[in-house]
Amino acid sequence: MEIEISNCNNIDRGMIKIAEGTLNIKYAINGTGKSTISKSIQKSVSSRLSGTIELTDLKPFKAFNDDSIIPTVTGHEAINSVKVFDESYINEFAFQPDELLKGSFDILVRDEEYDSVMAEIDELVSQIKSQFQEDDDIEALIADFDELSSSFGKPTKTGVHGSSAIAKALKGGNKVANIPEGLEIYQNFIQGQDNVKWIKWQLDGGQFIEESDSCPYCVSNVKEVKETIKRVGEVYDPKSIQSLNKLVQVFQRLDKYFSDKTKEIINNFVSSVDGYTEEQTGYLLEVKGQIDRLNNMFKHLRNIGFFTFKDVDKVIDELREYKIDQNLYPHLQSDETLSKIEKVNDSIDQLIGKAGQLQGRIAIQKRHIEKVVEENKNAINSFLRNAGYRYTVDLIEDESGKHKLKLIHEDLDSGEVSGVRNVLSYGERNAFALVLFMFDTVKNVPDLIVLDDPISSFDKNKKYAIIEMLFRKEKSFRGKTVLLLSHDFEPIVDMLYHHTDRFDKPSASFLQNNNGQLIEIDIEKDDIMTFVDVNSSNITSDSNLVAKLVYIRRTYEILNSRGMAYQLVSNALHRRAVPLVFEDGTSREMTKDEIQGAVAEIQQHISDFDYSEFIQLILDNSAMIDLYNSCSNNYEKLHIYRIISEGNSGADHADIVLKFINQAFHIENDYIYQLNPAKYQTVPQYVIEECDQYIATL
Repeated sequence: MEIEISNCNNIDRGMIKIAEGTLNIKYAINGTGKSTISKSIQKSVSSRLSGTIELTDLKPFKAFNDDSIIPTVTGHEAINSVKVFDESYINEFAFQPDELLKGSFDILVRDEEYDSVMAEIDELVSQIKSQFQEDDDIEALIADFDELSSSFGKPTKTGVHGSSAIAKALKGGNKVANIPEGLEIYQNFIQGQDNVKWIKWQLDGGQFIEESDSCPYCVSNVKEVKETIKRVGEVYDPKSIQSLNKLVQVFQRLDKYFSDKTKEIINNFVSSVDGYTEEQTGYLLEVKGQIDRLNNMFKHLRNIGFFTFKDVDKVIDELREYKIDQNLYPHLQSDETLSKIEKVNDSIDQLIGKAGQLQGRIAIQKRHIEKVVEENKNAINSFLRNAGYRYTVDLIEDESGKHKLKLIHEDLDSGEVSGVRNVLSYGERNAFALVLFMFDTVKNVPDLIVLDDPISSFDKNKKYAIIEMLFRKEKSFRGKTVLLLSHDFEPIVDMLYHHTDRFDKPSASFLQNNNGQLIEIDIEKDDIMTFVDVNSSNITSDSNLVAKLVYIRRTYEILNSRGMAYQLVSNALHRRAVPLVFEDGTSREMTKDEIQGAVAEIQQHISDFDYSEFIQLILDNSAMIDLYNSCSNNYEKLHIYRIISEGNSGADHADIVLKFINQAFHIENDYIYQLNPAKYQTVPQYVIEECDQYIATL
């Protein structure tokens, strides 16, 4: 597919190709717009699917006041999902407080086979679960049991906790059912449906009662009944009444589940005038205990499944334990309760008849989980070992029976590393996050995977270990549509040149940004050249004489050949009419024989080389400026610029230009393999613009 990007950040217009089902490496120097490419594709796809206009976030600063310039991205119609590895992914998903990767169980353990077997197990236990799913009364019963149980508050050695809902509602008796003497005139309000709101309203207005003898609401004379009005606030408060209302409603809903005797005692308790006694409290706690036990049985059965039986030797014995003995619940001996228990027990009996099948499915699932856990754990640990990290990971089962990915360090007695985000270095965090991102992405299978400059911060060994993990292993990005944006050339060298037998061939290209115009140039295996090959190719090309001498000098430097030919080339590029020999910290003029010998050696590469003619050219500012302006590649422009500026002592070089000149003139030992700078613009355009500004002043 061909993605066209327009008016996004520093890209005015550009087109990039993405081959489907393979790795696409886009190599570019910093400042080209790699992150803009990533964001523009992501935001454009997201906008298309959601109907939003996220792409406007990338509008260039220079166009903020121009409504005619609109960011656009086309050609991505086949992409409906994008997964991007960048800093935001690390912050959102990696290094969670309780696991290395958010949702590590679903990503590293749960797969199609897991879901398939789990579905078979769920089908076997479905009859029990259906009793809860299809009977709204049981679900409501569980909710009411929970609410009643929580109303007792925190457990105490004796009695009911003083801050519990029951204590607040009934400690002084039920004053809604039993209105204190003198307040009967308020009966309709106190016992009304909105009594809590009324009491709150009455208390809010009470603060004005002392200001005059008039009612703050209707201004009638209330002098004779002030004390009665104030007594409402002394007897009632909204929170207690609210707790009482809820409690009464719960008891009313549960009424049909209590045995007749229990129902009678609870009703007396709830409507008591004087509050509860110690004996009544003990009785209530006894009822609560039976409610909690039956409620727990219902909850276990409602959630019955693989995790219920995974640690059980015999499923049939465990199922028998789940049958409910109605005789153990004397306070709940109502027809309604017994019918629910009977239905649940019948469904358990039916499942007991399938216990053998269930036992077999449970065993298969356990073996599968053990296998997947071991495979994924070993894959990650193999990478960590190959990359030289002293960490390992483990998938540790938590209380819910699910595995979470944890970080382990070999020097830590307790094993597990806590506060991972703060312990790992920047490089370690990136390495871990990349591998975790891979597992996450392989599980979710997006249409496009984008890696935004992910490995540039690593050393050589770690880079290769990461590339191998991401693109060579069975569970990897191999065969997926991946866009790798990088200013690091090594992945291209490893995958396209050195290790073609280990990796599927990637689609590689070089990106350059010329004043907002993004240009893509393909990179093939033949384009990856050694330092010497680059020089040899350019020396024999139709490049200008100055450029050829630059490449000859680079060849001598890499071969550590500092003889007379090297010295003469160096003199020529430094514009010395009389060549000098530098040796032992001193200098002298080159002899005629030395010059002739050096020229003869240089003529083996450049047949028409003449030192005197070259000096005439290089000392001619006009000719050199013409040469600079006619040059089409930035690398050679930079060298001509240096020669021109060296001859003008007043030249004020920008620091950034000097930096690039020094790097370009001297060998970078790490770059054994590189692209030919005569074909690929590896010198940033903004550096050349600095040079252009200076040349224009001459």
